[in-house]
Amino acid sequence: MPTHCNEVLLTWMGLCMAAAGVLNTLAKEMAYGRFWDREGQPRVMLPARLAWCTQELPSFAVPVILLLMHVGSSERDSVDAVNIVHLAMFCGHYFQRTFIFSLLSRGRPTSLSVMVKAFVFCALNGYLQSYNLLKCKSYPSDWLTDARFLIGSIIFLAGMAMNIHSDRILRNLRKPGEYVYRIPRGGLFELVSGANFLGEIVEWIGYALATWTFPAFAFAIFTIGCIGPRALHHHRYYHEHFSDYPKSRKALIPYFL
Repeated sequence: MPTHCNEVLLTWMGLCMAAAGVLNTLAKEMAYGRFWDREGQPRVMLPARLAWCTQELPSFAVPVILLLMHVGSSERDSVDAVNIVHLAMFCGHYFQRTFIFSLLSRGRPTSLSVMVKAFVFCALNGYLQSYNLLKCKSYPSDWLTDARFLIGSIIFLAGMAMNIHSDRILRNLRKPGEYVYRIPRGGLFELVSGANFLGEIVEWIGYALATWTFPAFAFAIFTIGCIGPRALHHHRYYHEHFSDYPKSRKALIPYFL
């Protein structure tokens, strides 16, 4: 594995991303979806499918490009299969988000400013995760049988399944062209208001455990800090707008929060 990487820079990049996500989302509701007008009506709006596809694309494209550049370099060092497995896990999530979730989306139009911010983050995070795996991280030969990898991978796949299933429930609440909000029912939504957010948080915690890298843990922290509060905001929204909203549901963590 290559050893020519700036681990201090990677550490600071990860910390800054995590801190920015926590501070930004705790301060106020993110201005998209049901909260799209929190900062006044945006001047430029984009169709939801176009916005989601564009903003998520760098998280898939950047790792693929870096991998192809690395493979094609005459001065490259070898990359272990374990690192490729981890990179494939990351790209697998964002392939689904970019080319499947976005194309099936029935959400509200998204402001250009929100899309640009998400695009920049996805580009930076895609670079951080893939550069670390291609240039920095070395694993023992038996890592694929290590308990951290096995447990983390199971958690990652479970979280992805939770996320995809919950997104499907939300999507089916609307007919094409509708922007109304209804009470989601079924699956984890019987326990929490933010079932889709819970799935994604579980997913990236599993990924961090499976890869055992600082950038992955920083991204998990970012995810918790960014979409965790959004689950709380949605929970409050449901209670404010639906008098018959189930009182037993929690916001994010079943039976607890």
